[in-house]
Amino acid sequence: MSVLSILASTQAGQAKNGVNAIGGSSSDDLTASISTIINAVIFVIGIVAVIMIILGGISYATSQGDPAKVKKGKDTILYGIIGLIVALLAFAIVGFVLNALQK
Repeated sequence: MSVLSILASTQAGQAKNGVNAIGGSSSDDLTASISTIINAVIFVIGIVAVIMIILGGISYATSQGDPAKVKKGKDTILYGIIGLIVALLAFAIVGFVLNALQK
């Protein structure tokens, strides 16, 4: 057997198994990379939402009965909760889509 035929048969076998010629699994590596990036972004969004809820609570607690400050505190808490819900839903949707892509 020549070197070219051995190389061709090895690459054909790897391609059939989902491994690219560079040395990694193309779809699995790409999916894992995308999953890692998206999970990190969603984690940061979740942290920001929790911080906003805390800041809204502090603003509400220190409003001293001023209606404008009370409204601002309540709105900040509301928007933080909405952000947290959006982050959780995004995490669930991304997980569902990535699982579907891996199959």
